Amino acid sequence: MILAGDVGGTKTLLGLFTWSKGKPRKVREASFASQESPSLEAIIARFLAEGRERVHRLAVGVAGPVVGGRSHIVNVRWPVDERKLARALHLERVRVLNDLEATAWGIPVLPSRKFLNLTPGLRPRPGNAALIAAGTGLGMATLFWDGERYHPSASEGGHQDFGPRDEVEIELLRFMRERYDRVSVERIVAGPGFSAIYDFLVATGRGAESSEMSRRLASGDRNATVSEAGVNGDDPVAELAVEMFVSLYGAAAGDLALVSRAVGGVYVGGGIAPKILPRLRSGEFLHSFRSKGRLSTLVEQIPVKIVLEPRTALLGAAACAAQIQSSKPRGAKTQRAQR
Repeated sequence: MILAGDVGGTKTLLGLFTWSKGKPRKVREASFASQESPSLEAIIARFLAEGRERVHRLAVGVAGPVVGGRSHIVNVRWPVDERKLARALHLERVRVLNDLEATAWGIPVLPSRKFLNLTPGLRPRPGNAALIAAGTGLGMATLFWDGERYHPSASEGGHQDFGPRDEVEIELLRFMRERYDRVSVERIVAGPGFSAIYDFLVATGRGAESSEMSRRLASGDRNATVSEAGVNGDDPVAELAVEMFVSLYGAAAGDLALVSRAVGGVYVGGGIAPKILPRLRSGEFLHSFRSKGRLSTLVEQIPVKIVLEPRTALLGAAACAAQIQSSKPRGAKTQRAQR
């Protein structure tokens, strides 16, 4: 019996799974408000109290960097620690991993219907794959191919420096430098990027803000407002902002493909992609993805797929737990197995 978790600043999703024929089989799942709980251990205790299952393994994906089996999650006051989880649950096989690494674990176990293929004419080749996911932040992960199977590896590539490609993007960088000392890709290719690009377009005279948009921006989530108005074609400046966002997203995905030499494919996950699917399918994303100068011919042969399953990180955590080889959490003394 596997206990898997996907822990974020807003909610924590837990699930119990069995493992059959290389796939996780759900027993039950539940969602909990992260901010309302004193610790992950307390959330797990509530979840397990609802049934009589005996857990043998645990893996948890968390929204934050993981070092030595321990992570502090963004916007949550409590840490997640392999050793504490092992002691609390009397388990020997425990893993805490970055949520993008957990998502990468989930890619191989998803059925084909859970992907939208942007490049139906291309087939993946033997080699590494990569995952990029824009949401509240920008996550990246690599799936290293050893000749037989993938080995997911975490990354903080979303925090690399933003590299403008033309004069407009150079202006965007200067505009963002007025807000931040350092401008990473995540500052632009993530949820807050929609309103940042919109503000840039208005501030530089590339569009005028309408009274209707002013009202909508003042009364709701600015990022969601720009995104929705741009995708739906409700406002020309918002449309231009979304178009620019998609182009920058494609460029970042192409850069990741080069860094990873991801001839096995690039997967686009996260919460934003399903909300802007019409724009991702318009061609601008792939154009920017493939515009890599002397390496364009390499990138042009790389398949690109959108991940449609919102539970991929949870399923990936279950897949990771199923393959844990170590007999104890990293850096911890072996705990007596639960009987």
